[in-house]
Amino acid sequence: MKILMISSTFPFPPTRGGTEIRTFNLLKYLQQRHQVTLITQRHAGVSDAEVESLDNSVSNLVVFPLPTPPKTPAGIGGLLAKAGRFTESLVKNTPPNVLYRYSPQIQALVDDYVRARRCDVITCEHSVNEVYIRPEFRAWVPTVINIHSSLCGWVSSHLAMKASPNPLRDRLYLSLLLARYEKRYCSKFSELVVTTEDDRQQFHKLLPQATIEVIPNGVDLEMFPYRQVDPGGNSLIFVGVMDAEHNVKAVRFFAFQVLPLLQQRYPKTTFTIAGAKPIKEVLELGERPGVIVTGGIPSIAEYLHKTTVCVVPLQTGLGIKNKTLEAMAGGIPVVGSNYGLEGLVVDGANTPLRALRANQVEEYIEAISRLFDNPKLREKLSRNGRSLVEQEYTWDQVGQCYEQVLNRLQSIH
Repeated sequence: MKILMISSTFPFPPTRGGTEIRTFNLLKYLQQRHQVTLITQRHAGVSDAEVESLDNSVSNLVVFPLPTPPKTPAGIGGLLAKAGRFTESLVKNTPPNVLYRYSPQIQALVDDYVRARRCDVITCEHSVNEVYIRPEFRAWVPTVINIHSSLCGWVSSHLAMKASPNPLRDRLYLSLLLARYEKRYCSKFSELVVTTEDDRQQFHKLLPQATIEVIPNGVDLEMFPYRQVDPGGNSLIFVGVMDAEHNVKAVRFFAFQVLPLLQQRYPKTTFTIAGAKPIKEVLELGERPGVIVTGGIPSIAEYLHKTTVCVVPLQTGLGIKNKTLEAMAGGIPVVGSNYGLEGLVVDGANTPLRALRANQVEEYIEAISRLFDNPKLREKLSRNGRSLVEQEYTWDQVGQCYEQVLNRLQSIH
């Protein structure tokens, strides 16, 4: 099968972020048995070596420059510029982050592939890539949108948790644009792919007639092997790209509200914040007792293996979290919020205990204390967490499900 894959996000290295991880690993799996042409955009942080590595992973790589985000001047000019972008979004029924990434050159190439019947199926990896799919394509070639999370759900979640950096703007977008936008773009595609059952229900409300497949995220078990030794002690870790607002909010909540109380019980407790691009609000946490901010690290698994417990205290967000799955794969006991554990069956009746759930400060203290004090409980979560990943969340299993969707669409088109 000839697959045309569109990803505005440059999906390499796969450790750069959640979008990169999912796109690259699906690409890697499909390339084993199919011819994959990847159209992507390169931002300033992408090196020539990374382009070469990605080129070796696909049949054909086509790279275009990523446009620079529009700059907002200060004062009245800035207000007018924002108002102009908002008006344009409403008129075009498309969010600004989709509009600024749009490339006429990519559009021309995609149009050519469809007209010349050069592909058997088109996949858009992340919803921002929907902009290149014309409604009439469905008569020519099956099209799939791989939606990493619902925009309506994401914005609603941030507003509900008071985590939005611009609540007024987001409320306007939510009420005037996002639901219309999601309904419009989803209607163009032969099939929708989402990562959780919650997202499937969200999109079925918009398009009851849509065909929607739930395909979760996965883990590369070679990159995240099961640890051989429980280090014991009182060390904690959070993993994530540290310029992402939800990650920043999570670590600041934990460092300010949870860690000091833990250190009263366990004075030697440390909290490692491991991830690239730490912003000022994260770097300054490194000045607090027991907090270590690493910045980018060569091996997440190595840091995880040295840690007693992984915490995922997210207060916003949608979908299954790669950071949670990776910790479980490595055999590290996890304490996470409802957001951090979303989409995973980790506790409850007739379910092996795979992680501990905490949403309030007192619940974090209780759960982490139980794990610090009880090696057998750590071993239980370690073993059960790894087993869950092996059974349901390897990239081979995820890739096989994605391939089945594409094969089915091609066979009935």
